[in-house]
Amino acid sequence: MAHHHDMGHNMTGTAMPTSDPHAHHHTTMSPGHMHGEGMAMTFYFGYENVPLLFSGIVINTAGEMAGAFVAIFLLAMFYEGLKIARESLLRKSQVSIRYNSMPVPGPNGTVLMETHKTVGQQMLSFPHLFQTALHIIQVVVSYFLMLIFMTYNGYLCIAVAAGAGTGYFLFSWKKAVVVDITEHCH
Repeated sequence: MAHHHDMGHNMTGTAMPTSDPHAHHHTTMSPGHMHGEGMAMTFYFGYENVPLLFSGIVINTAGEMAGAFVAIFLLAMFYEGLKIARESLLRKSQVSIRYNSMPVPGPNGTVLMETHKTVGQQMLSFPHLFQTALHIIQVVVSYFLMLIFMTYNGYLCIAVAAGAGTGYFLFSWKKAVVVDITEHCH
């Protein structure tokens, strides 16, 4: 019987919304905005008191939201362009050193040409270091875009999606052409 009493006490202790010290603040905020010190957990369309990545950057006006929308749209476009540019650079550096042929002794005194497909680069070469730097930038930008999306602000989410779509549309058609050319020049 005592066990049942403990369960009842826990349920009433945690289920009462008035025991939450942030309950008053939560009811005064518009839906979707910050819950206590946490993040919004539902999508909302608003432009007042919208934090953006850093504590000092808070959107409070429609103009600031429009500016943030354009900046995030361009950042998402840049991200798509960077991904495709990195693939293209990697492919170009591989095309120039793609095949190495070397004579290998074969059966009965014949000489066979053994061809090795070279995909990698030297670890301390400039192209590899440059790719590494671009990769770090790409990872940081991708996490920024994810965190922006996780604000659950509808305008900012649309900016991320529209920017990524526009970036892919503008940059990916070149990718298809480059693939087509390199696949036929063996």
